Amino acid sequence: MDNRHNNVQAQTHLSIQDAIAAVPFLSELPVAALAPALAHAAVRNHPANQTILLENDWGSSVYFVLSGWLKIRTYNADGREITLNIVGRGEVVGEMAALETAPRSTDVLSLTPATIVNIPAEDFVRLLKTEPLAGMRLAQLMARRLRQVNRRLRLRESNSASRVADTLLFLVEGQGKNVSTGIEIPNLPHRELSSMSGLARETVTRVLSKMEAAGLIDRSNDMLLIPDVVALEASIV
Repeated sequence: MDNRHNNVQAQTHLSIQDAIAAVPFLSELPVAALAPALAHAAVRNHPANQTILLENDWGSSVYFVLSGWLKIRTYNADGREITLNIVGRGEVVGEMAALETAPRSTDVLSLTPATIVNIPAEDFVRLLKTEPLAGMRLAQLMARRLRQVNRRLRLRESNSASRVADTLLFLVEGQGKNVSTGIEIPNLPHRELSSMSGLARETVTRVLSKMEAAGLIDRSNDMLLIPDVVALEASIV
């Protein structure tokens, strides 16, 4: 059963300053241009493991993540779940359906408790039409995602270690956080890394153990630490 509306707390008024602070996509846009786009925005708090968007739903809103982690998934012809991406603070989802006025092409679920700002699709499209910088930022976002997909497709026939390393680098590019000892990314369940890399979960577990033994990763806390991104990139063959 669809549980999108269970245990969701909605907030009818959104501070423009709060949205700008949390979302890089918005932070460079003029406040005067943002005001109409955020006039009907709402904040929603979602518990973990909740379906937020369903494939084939119509795209009536665009969503910006203020906190937490979301999973974007689809299914292959055999009905196997495929994780396409993991997104976090500052990311935008649902923009393609809004632009195309078409049904959504993927499901979006909360991996952790998440706070999300939803903006009506028509307000988002109006922002793109009236503020050139918003259109430029969206084009840059699309280009980055296409580059990531192309890289992952090139490595589909590579060995398992290279595919896991590329999946981790994919998360670094989208969700990496610089710390004094390297770059942190979400320490995802192995089933999620398995789905993203197209490998068996047991294979992912084995590869991660070898990477940790080699000092390429550190899983000693809630996040996964990559001490040297260049070294991890060099491990891809």
